[in-house]
Amino acid sequence: MTSQYQKKRQNLPRKPAFRPIKKRELHPTEGSAFHPSLHTEAELLLSKIGKPEPTPFTPDPFQEKALENILFQDVLVSAPTGSGKTWIALEATKNYISHGLRVWYATPLKALSNAKHQEFGLALGEENVGILTGDRKENPDAPVIVGTTEILRNQLYDSMESGTDVGVNLVILDEAHYLGDPDRGVVWEEVLIYLPPRVRTLLLSATVSNANEVAQWLEHTRKAPCKVILSVDRPVPLHPLFLMPSGELTPFLAGRRLFPQVAALAKDRKKSKRVYENETPNFNRILGVLREFNLLPAIIFMKSRSDCDKALATLSPAPLKPYEDGFDRELASYLEANPELETQRHLDRLLTCRVGVHHAGHLPAWRMLVENMMLSGHLEAIFSTSTVAAGVNFPARTVVILQTDRFDGKSFVDMTATDFHQMTGRAGRRGKDKAGFMVMVPGKFFDVSLAHELLTSSPEPLRSRIAINFSMTLNLLLSHDPAGVIRLLELSFAAFNLNKLQAKKIKAKLIKDFFKHMGLLQELGYLDKEGAPTADGKWAARLRLDQPLLIAELIRSGDFSELDPVTLASLISPFVVDKDREVRLDRELWKDTRRLWRKFRRMIESLKPLINFMISRGFDFPAITFWPCAGTLLWTSQVEWDELTENLSADEGDLAMMLLRTADHLRQLIGLEDHEPELAAAAKQGVQLIMRPPLT
Repeated sequence: MTSQYQKKRQNLPRKPAFRPIKKRELHPTEGSAFHPSLHTEAELLLSKIGKPEPTPFTPDPFQEKALENILFQDVLVSAPTGSGKTWIALEATKNYISHGLRVWYATPLKALSNAKHQEFGLALGEENVGILTGDRKENPDAPVIVGTTEILRNQLYDSMESGTDVGVNLVILDEAHYLGDPDRGVVWEEVLIYLPPRVRTLLLSATVSNANEVAQWLEHTRKAPCKVILSVDRPVPLHPLFLMPSGELTPFLAGRRLFPQVAALAKDRKKSKRVYENETPNFNRILGVLREFNLLPAIIFMKSRSDCDKALATLSPAPLKPYEDGFDRELASYLEANPELETQRHLDRLLTCRVGVHHAGHLPAWRMLVENMMLSGHLEAIFSTSTVAAGVNFPARTVVILQTDRFDGKSFVDMTATDFHQMTGRAGRRGKDKAGFMVMVPGKFFDVSLAHELLTSSPEPLRSRIAINFSMTLNLLLSHDPAGVIRLLELSFAAFNLNKLQAKKIKAKLIKDFFKHMGLLQELGYLDKEGAPTADGKWAARLRLDQPLLIAELIRSGDFSELDPVTLASLISPFVVDKDREVRLDRELWKDTRRLWRKFRRMIESLKPLINFMISRGFDFPAITFWPCAGTLLWTSQVEWDELTENLSADEGDLAMMLLRTADHLRQLIGLEDHEPELAAAAKQGVQLIMRPPLT
């Protein structure tokens, strides 16, 4: 039987040609005067392109030093992307398990955990490596566990409550700069505070400018020495280039200063205050320049998902590589294993243009396909948001930067030096390139002066993101009295400050916030007057969720009692969406969800007294919208993925994330089996209904 992919491939032209480009005067890379060329100074930089001669592997001094020190003290390694930090982790793991010791490898992303699980399984034997990510629990008694940092934090909660040993000897925190992440840094900080001092910690990051300060805090908190090991040498040198409006590639810098032509252009633009109306440049021309001067493959960073998709839509067919290069075979094999991707809207472009799109709006399986095809050398480029810059091992010969601002979840703000370094860190493939390149393209959202400042600056120092929440408060009070919790908070990175006066203010704010949360939990009956969890508080502490208090109240009030698995999953789903997205429902869908809508409204009415009470005590509450309910109802009622996406205006990736997080929340309810057996049983069935292709 011929698959849709095979039919599409059969219809492809054997020698696709470029379509003529309309001449427009909207962007510096567009217009009649565009001719790809090289400045003589750039010719020297591009002469460094090539594949290095294979040499036997020998560890760098910083790798050997880290490996030596992790045997008897904590170690923080800050070294450029691709310099071999994973080698340190793997060799340290081998050393530990050879002595019968246990290792926990924590990452910020499920996808990264899956990749490291596979990598370590190949190196150490699958029987020696387990994985814990919420939706995967395999070989949990193995000497090496790979998983997300949240799972490790939860294990530490359980260990403190039971008074038992955590049962691990070395904890490796990959992408340790997540300590400063606004949303998730609190989890990393909790892990480092709660880990027993006897457990060695190995922190790995490419961007820690204040490594010594972090190490001093760790020594203060953990009462154990911490060795800082820094390496500033990129394994593949980086050469910044600038694409002039004429099509000429020039260096971006002359020493530490702007290259004269670039400086002159920036001055002229500032003086004339010329504004480009179209934020999308001519990507056919940009790719043509990169192709002309052997600068492919490339990662082209874009402002948003929609910009990535729009850019892909403008491309003309690429000069395809010979068909025997393995592209067809690898793609067909992947599509056979993931048939739902045969209708993916960007598959035709992948085939004809050899360019992919990678962002959170796509299914995890599609992102994995793009990553695999790029790593195999089958793609010329990808358009991506910053998802590729953080946490994914995904280098290219060249990165293209078109803007110096980014979306912070609320508005567009200037990039930080950390953002910039994360992106440029993807330029240059170790073992494949003698040099990496970044090409900056001027336009409406590109500030030459800011790019110069970011490129020549160190990443911003990591700062504490610790914040009190209800789950943290309940879980810590299971194992500590209020005075003990305060002592833990005083060990936080936020409270550790060389400025003693400022440290005192931060400690006071944390303590005040803790008592604010504790007081509300006491008024609701989850804590007694001494601050110890009541019977309700003990089971509510197991709800390590985004909104544990709202869900606990719905359980306690009976609103979730006697619900069938589909309805339970549907009513849990609004509590997993952390952004108030505007998602439209198909008109026909309203007819199918009227009964669920009435249940949803009753649930909201039931929560109103709690919400008003929280507001009166100075707490915020999340937006609770209906579209996740409708989407989950459809999916758990066994509609096909295509039908689901047709009925909701959300991106596939957002739908997938919503459903996967709903399954994670249902798993938390399964943990209440001894207290709410019927609810746990319904939650278990709900997980089974959700976890089917393309989510598995």
